[in-house]
Amino acid sequence: MDRILVTGASGFVARHLIGELLRAGYLVRGTVRTRSRLQSIQAATVALAPGREDRLEIVEADLLDDAGWASAMADVQAVMHVATVIVAEEPRDPSTVIRPAVEGTERILRFAHAEGIRRVVMTSSIATVGYGHGYDSGVRTYTEADFTDLSKMRHPWAYCIGKTRAEQAAWAFASGKGMELTTIHPGAILGPASDPQTSISLGLVSGLLDGSTPAMPRIGFAISDVRDVAAMHLAALRDPESIGQRYLCTGPYTRFDQVAAILRRAYPDYPVTLKTVPDWLMRLVALMNGPVRQIINDIGNEKHFDGAKGERLLGRPYFTVEEAILSAAESLIRLGLVHRPNSARPRQPEPAE
Repeated sequence: MDRILVTGASGFVARHLIGELLRAGYLVRGTVRTRSRLQSIQAATVALAPGREDRLEIVEADLLDDAGWASAMADVQAVMHVATVIVAEEPRDPSTVIRPAVEGTERILRFAHAEGIRRVVMTSSIATVGYGHGYDSGVRTYTEADFTDLSKMRHPWAYCIGKTRAEQAAWAFASGKGMELTTIHPGAILGPASDPQTSISLGLVSGLLDGSTPAMPRIGFAISDVRDVAAMHLAALRDPESIGQRYLCTGPYTRFDQVAAILRRAYPDYPVTLKTVPDWLMRLVALMNGPVRQIINDIGNEKHFDGAKGERLLGRPYFTVEEAILSAAESLIRLGLVHRPNSARPRQPEPAE
């Protein structure tokens, strides 16, 4: 059996990807910065690939340190580079996000090449596609042919900078060294949590369900189901025609208030708000950094990302936006991450008119 290295094994996407690989018959070696989340990874593996836990090995390796990477790459046939740093608020020091993204990617590719590994599938983002194109407002659709231009971004965003520079570095290295690279570009990743150690992105759902989100920005985003993102990595690994290609893994544009409406219909007794915050106030609050700074580039812009190419690679339809949202909600409640009101009783979503 081929052994696949998955970086950042404790992450939301990585845990689902490990499950996909194990179910498909691969051996998996996952990297973590520290072993503090080992129990969480094991719990996710039991949930997602029961009976295959013995084919998973976890090793320590830090994106900002050479130690451990040579041995991590030993006897590996392909690398899935998923590891990234995601923070809930724009950091005071952007390098805490940018350095692991860029230096970590360069380090992983360098050690993979030294070990003779040519095949790499990398988790990128729509952040490397739909920004810095000079638009302050309007409706536009982006494809894999579009690349974020950091020099034209009005509002710097550490995650976007790190992801874009990392992908640029990856393509440059792969081209110069003859490596076989594919990049996968999800949007806001929802879908079911496998264990209590969940992703920051699921805070979008939990904040609405528990009432800690008192009002919503008037923006939307491309939602990706974590199950599609993981499956697309595996599909890329198996399809030689994916080499040298970028793939958007994105569903239709969905407004924040549409997410709230889906949750209110399914969970009528939960305190899901439908209040929105005017754009002018969001721009004012963004001057003070915080979470708003990360979405300021999207205010006034309706960005659609054409995921048709990725869906063809996947070989099946994406999970619907509603499935991604409600599966996230169900898992958060089931795992005790959102407390159920005494009167709460989930119901099936109403059919679309």
